[in-house]
Amino acid sequence: MKRRVLAAGIVGAWFATLGLQVRREVFQPELARLEEAALFLSPGVNFYTLEMDDRSVGLATSRLDTVPDGFVLEDFMTLELPALGQTGRAVVRTEVKVSKALVMQEFAFSLDSDVGKYQVEGRVEGDSILTVDLDSGTGVETLVHRLEAPPVFAAMVPIRVAIGDGLEVGKRVRVPVFDPSTLSNRTVDVEVLAHDTLVVADSASIDESTGRWEPARYDSIPVWRIGETFGGLTIESWIDEDGRVISAESPVGFSMRKTEYELARQSQEDSRLVDGGPEGDVILSTAIQSSVPLDDLETRQEVRYVLRGVDLTGFDLDGGRQELRGDTLIVRRDPWEAADPGYELPYGRMDLREALAAEPLIQSDDPRIQARARSAVSGIFRRRDPKVVAERLTGHVYNALEKKITFSVPSAIHVLEAGEGDCNEHTVFYVALARSLGLPTRTAVGLAYVDGAFYYHAWPEVWMGDWMAVDPTFGQSPADAGHIRFVVGGLAQQVEIARLIGRLEIEVLE
Repeated sequence: MKRRVLAAGIVGAWFATLGLQVRREVFQPELARLEEAALFLSPGVNFYTLEMDDRSVGLATSRLDTVPDGFVLEDFMTLELPALGQTGRAVVRTEVKVSKALVMQEFAFSLDSDVGKYQVEGRVEGDSILTVDLDSGTGVETLVHRLEAPPVFAAMVPIRVAIGDGLEVGKRVRVPVFDPSTLSNRTVDVEVLAHDTLVVADSASIDESTGRWEPARYDSIPVWRIGETFGGLTIESWIDEDGRVISAESPVGFSMRKTEYELARQSQEDSRLVDGGPEGDVILSTAIQSSVPLDDLETRQEVRYVLRGVDLTGFDLDGGRQELRGDTLIVRRDPWEAADPGYELPYGRMDLREALAAEPLIQSDDPRIQARARSAVSGIFRRRDPKVVAERLTGHVYNALEKKITFSVPSAIHVLEAGEGDCNEHTVFYVALARSLGLPTRTAVGLAYVDGAFYYHAWPEVWMGDWMAVDPTFGQSPADAGHIRFVVGGLAQQVEIARLIGRLEIEVLE
């Protein structure tokens, strides 16, 4: 049961590190020079096959067209991700309109999955205002972002580097980023790493003897390798002289490469005929095996871990139930029974206002969330006791939601209506309910021990005079000492765990 809902961190990392995923970048270009250079930019369509561990998991199309006052870039991506015996399907669409100098004017981003649709549309007003309309399937929220410079769209960044700065090995460019999939800003460092030649198929034909598509002709393309780094995570791509992506790789095991449409489609169809194993499973392939079994976690008050293989700088490892000593992390089960929160609900001071506020995807101020929260705690005699309310909400969310892996951007209102989800949905729903009752709550992301391995996971932390962990996905108040927190915060912060994937090693000290 537990493994069926462990999609949180790894799925967030997937969507955050896709080579052609929509991100919008804010950048101060030399507009006149760029506009002149863009005159030589050729429109066209590229097709890509998307792979994980040498298995096709989807295909993508990227189309660049000219319009009278600039360019339009359209990206379309379909994904079929195997996860614990299920197949999570998602469709990502992007359309961005840019000026002749490649400055973004407006964009639309959508993520459709089995459980709903997440859609963001944005438009630039003047040079410094970006207005964003967010629709997670339950109505439109409008957000306004103030910008320091005219924006350049993320998928246009390789083109911007190619025609604006030149593809010279060793060249570096730093740009701030707005990411519509996480509604956040970040800084990205772009570096030209190498120069080479790649051979790719540029046409396909049917082999009459097998009835299969085969490359009919190949083309040798001069390419440059660029790295885009943010939050300690680097995505590397090979691009041509116009800045169009030829192939790309991400640290979570995902890759994409240019090919012909027929070949990409055939590869995806072939993958559906192959039985999945741990190496092709987006959840199992990222699990970290434990050095010793931890079958007695329910009774353990403390577990000590040695963390190796990654730079731990910047992670939220120290504080509350966790204590970091060098590379050794001590995780203690919170003393729930003895906890004295020192306040009654609703929390009345301003020091924890961020842990009480509504957010775009945590709609704690929505009447439907507030009504559900009141219903969840109805009948409790000590309704103003934070500890009692936190325990009741843990049980309520655990029992209310069907356990199902989803590939989506979670919204509390959508979870309320759908009644299902993985740890992302359980956590977002819990946080919204708790905040609506005046209980300071935040999201923690890291690893949780299940059946001999550590999986990427999310859970809430509630304020009880200190931050204490609960887990509505597993029905635990408090969460056991097999939960290792690395990050605190929403989607924008959660992508930071991607730099752990495939590198982190955990040794359990007896």
